[in-house]
Amino acid sequence: MLTQTTTRVLEPSDLDAALAVLDREPVANAFVTARVRMAGLDPWRLGGEMWGWYEDGMLESLCYAGANLVPICASPRAVRGFADRARRAGRRCSSIVGPAEATAQLWRLLEPSWGPAREVRSQQPLMVADRLPGDITPDPYVRRVRKDEMETIMPACVAMFTEEVGISPLSGDGGLLYQARVAELVGSGRSFARLDADGRVVFKAEIGASTELACQVQGVWVAPEYRGRGYAAPGMAAVMRYALADVAPLVSLYVNDFNTAARATYRRVGFKEVGAFMSVLF
Repeated sequence: MLTQTTTRVLEPSDLDAALAVLDREPVANAFVTARVRMAGLDPWRLGGEMWGWYEDGMLESLCYAGANLVPICASPRAVRGFADRARRAGRRCSSIVGPAEATAQLWRLLEPSWGPAREVRSQQPLMVADRLPGDITPDPYVRRVRKDEMETIMPACVAMFTEEVGISPLSGDGGLLYQARVAELVGSGRSFARLDADGRVVFKAEIGASTELACQVQGVWVAPEYRGRGYAAPGMAAVMRYALADVAPLVSLYVNDFNTAARATYRRVGFKEVGAFMSVLF
């Protein structure tokens, strides 16, 4: 018996069906789910298109196509369909990111026409915690960054991004979009930091994507001169305390597999590996 399949750009009327797919994996899909719940499926508000993969008339898989290309609950057949559409459209994204298996297949299909990538990070453990560590006291000096502290936090955010991604977020548009994103996190009370006596950032992190079920910690950074001095674990515990109390019952993050120090810190504060992401950077 043949199965009828198709891909198409979803419309606002498809919102409930799309959310049903996203809610199958609330931790892995937190980033896209948060955007969809805030903006719906209108491409202008969403910042990209949402592609749907249908089998026998039922929406089974999704792919977010914006600044990032993100396969969501994507079966191998769906990935092939999304790759065909992406090839026809041409590359408009700065990265492909998502669950490792689907992302790896998507990249294998797209690499001949989209490659080479600037960098491929094939294994990024996805980690989750649902409670505070019992043996680590949250750093009492980690607090929400105030709106009047943008000039204080921005250099630390730029340093973190450059160190993590390999390029400065100030390139291209001069950093306008990145600064707006940092300001959004500060303004919504989801940017956290510890400052030293001179007002410089010692530790920082943000709660990025968030839904009712899960939130994602991002931008974790300790200033180079303070590394190895025990600030990371208590700082993370402090951010977890805020997240679990005010945002969602599950706190997640993903980390590069080669960052052994960070992985050890996250395990120490109670994060457990539940899967893996993959990122292809252009």
